Formats: sequence, C-alpha cells, structure tokens
Amino acid sequence: MRQRGHRRSPFMTKTAAWVAALTLGGGGIAVVTANANAGDSSQDTAPRSGQQQKWTAGTVDCPDVGLKLPAVPRQARTEVDRNLSRLDSQVADAYQRLIASRGQGGEDFVRNSILGPLESRRTATIDRIATAIGRSGQRPSGLEASAPCTIKPVADTTGADQNQNGQNQNGQNQDGQSQGQGQQGQGQQQGPSPDDFVDITRVRPNVQKPRPGRNASKGLFISRCGRNETRHLNPDNVIVAPGVSNGAHHMHDYVGNASADGFSTNDSLAAADTTCSNGDQSAYYWPVLRLRDGRQEGDANAPGGGKDANVGKILRPATVSIFFRGSPRSKVTAMPRFLRIITGDAKSFTNGPANANASWSCTGFENRRLKDKYPLCPEDSRVVRTFNFQSCWDGQNIDSANHRTHVAFAQANGVCPRGFRAIPQLVQRITYDVDPENRRIAVDSFPEQLHKPGTDHGDFVNVISDGLMKKAVTCINSGRRCG
Repeated sequence: MRQRGHRRSPFMTKTAAWVAALTLGGGGIAVVTANANAGDSSQDTAPRSGQQQKWTAGTVDCPDVGLKLPAVPRQARTEVDRNLSRLDSQVADAYQRLIASRGQGGEDFVRNSILGPLESRRTATIDRIATAIGRSGQRPSGLEASAPCTIKPVADTTGADQNQNGQNQNGQNQDGQSQGQGQQGQGQQQGPSPDDFVDITRVRPNVQKPRPGRNASKGLFISRCGRNETRHLNPDNVIVAPGVSNGAHHMHDYVGNASADGFSTNDSLAAADTTCSNGDQSAYYWPVLRLRDGRQEGDANAPGGGKDANVGKILRPATVSIFFRGSPRSKVTAMPRFLRIITGDAKSFTNGPANANASWSCTGFENRRLKDKYPLCPEDSRVVRTFNFQSCWDGQNIDSANHRTHVAFAQANGVCPRGFRAIPQLVQRITYDVDPENRRIAVDSFPEQLHKPGTDHGDFVNVISDGLMKKAVTCINSGRRCG
C-alpha cells in the first residue's frame, strides 16, 4: 500500500522523465534523451523532442505559498510569517537530501523519500497557516494545492566538465570545503553555471527612463551609511521571517541601523544607533556577494553560510550608495516610518521572473543592465548591483501579507497605479572590485535557488524620523540635492 503523502500527485508526475538524470549516481554527468511532453511549464528547461541534453543538477521546485495568500489579519501575521519560514526550511532540507542521495535510486526513490515526505510536511504547515488566518478572519481555501513540489532540472548548456564552478575531480571543491560538508555530489550543483555569466561589452544598451513631466520632482536625498565596515552580517530577515534565526538561509550585508536582525521590533530599531551620517536609522540590507577563489569564509560551517550552500569569501563592497529620488510625473509624499519594502525575488529561479528586479552591470557600462546574468567586466571596471525600489505606496499599510501589495512600481510613463501615491524612490547601488582573471562570483541565495543572478534582491525598513523624512521630501520636490 502506498503511504499517505507518498502518492503520485499531478505535480510530481511532470518531472518523472527527468528524475533518472538526477539519480544516475556519484556526481557524474548524465546524458538523457527527454520526452518533449514531460512538462508544459514555460519555466521548464527541457530539451526538444529527440534532442540530447547534459544534466548536471536538479533542484526542488515548490509553489510559493506567500504569493498565494489572501489578506492576512494583523493578529495572525507573526504566526503566518513563522510558518512561511518553516516552509522555506523544509524546501532547503529536501534539496540537501536530493543532492546527498544522488545515485540511491530512480523515480520512486525521489518521489517516496524526498518529494512525498516534503509534501506531507508542507501540508501540515500550510494547514497551520490557514488555521491562523481563520482565527481572526475567513479561513482560506485551496492553499493545500500548493503542498506538492516537483524536481526542476538544470541543464549544462556549455558542455562543461566537472572542474567548473569550483569543483575538482577528487570530491573537494576549490573553496577548500568538502562537497556540502560531506554530502555526496553537493558541491557540483551549488554554484551558478558558466552560462549565468555574460561579457558586458557584448550587451546592447537597454536602460530607458521616462521623460520628466511638468510636475516632476527632480531632487535627490542621500544617506551616507558606509559600506558595512562594522561587518554587520546575519542570515535573518526581519521583514519576511520576524522572530526567526536564519530565516533567510543566506547571509545579508547591512548598513544603516546597527541593531537590525530577525528579532528586531519597531521600538528596537527606533532606539538603535546608525552608520548613516545624517541620523537615518533605516535598515538597508541585501545578500552578500561571494568570490569562489579557494578561500573559506568564517561561516563555512554555519547556518546561512556553508550549511546552506553559500560558500566562498564574502566580498566587501567597494562603494555603497543609498539615495532617494523623485517621480518623473509628480511631487512625492512622505513614506510612513517603519514602512517595509522588498524589491526583487529571492526565489525567482523557481517562481519565475515576474518579480525579479535587481540588476547587474559594470562601471562605465551602466546603460546596460542585466537581470538574469552576472556581468563579466573589463579590467578597471567594477561589478555593479542596483536595486530600484518600488516608488508607489497604497497610503495605508506599512506592510502586507506577501510583503508586496502595499507598494507598487510606477508604470512605464512614471505614473503610479490607481490607488497609489508617489513616495521617494529608494535606490541602493553597490559596487565590487572583482579581478577579471578570477570571475567566480555568486550571490547568496536559498540553497535550492542555485545562486542564480536573477534571485538577487534588496530589503528596506524605513526608520527615518518624521523630521528627516520631511526634509527629504522638501529637498526632492524642490529639485535640490541634499543629505
């Protein structure tokens, strides 16, 4: 009898044709001929019918429950956020199990030993989320359909051998660690692939800006907050996983608020010191960028670091620029204190690119921006990460259940969507010195997201005092440069 939770679901069967490629054993590269009807998702990377394809990795692909939630009563948000964080941990654990067990079986093994137990755990956690919402409002229906997960195949499109991405043939990666702290074959799958990089000089200019209108707010307000000289790092995320240690499963760089971590409250943030010279106490943070050149970091065996497949030396930014700009179509209004905004999507590799927003470029080439590739920069040019945050606010909420719907991006012409008002747009621009001869960079990510460049994202908790915010708005609306 098939055990409950190990049944064959429609979500599982679409990956059946690919599982053999992930379980043929031992860290080798499997060559398979795929069935063109195996999946119909635009996110599938399946080869065309009859085409041979090398598969070097697979990852666990689960529906993002947070994006499917209805309005969550304020009383239930803490419990809901903690259970959403549990879902992230469950996926990370299943991914590590997938990599560690390569070669131990075929489709039935993956379904019964990895996807089935994962579905059971997710079902129970999703039920707790629905119950928490139901205590203060209407219990949502249909969330359980998000419990089943699949295996998303990842192709080697370059014909690379096992020495790429910091992997050598004796089972030791060039970061000086065993593969995933002893997990068989793990190191081979954890880095970005060679086709995740592109020579920036071969990219055509693609940056377009709306033409300023008569009522444009053209000023700039700058917060000079350093480049994390204090080494304020942790794998928490107080926005999406409040009260949870290692809620991000990757390390964050922080500037601004000196106390920010997963256990911060509005009161603790408001009472904290800041690295910003103008007294701005906001928390600005983003995933660290690592260089995979054979050096270990201090978190090589720690949560958020090596235990979550984030390995290599953490690069300290060469420069960090934090500034707020106006709207090309209207004046801006003050953003409320403790407003939370996330830009980009840490899970865009499995969620799809709809919410991917962070961009990559090189100094001297910033009219060319990439969302799904790391740039290869010329000599004397720095790698640039830019986060352009949402610039429209609903006028009521400092956060929302999915941490997105209370803010919005302006439309292509610069006008905010109906029901939203223009606020100062935060821009975070970070640069790094990367030797052109050693280009193995990787952004920290959830383990199953495989360090893809499109998963980059920025986070912001506004702790600017009302007085300083008023000064910023006046500066921006009057067309001056302040800060």
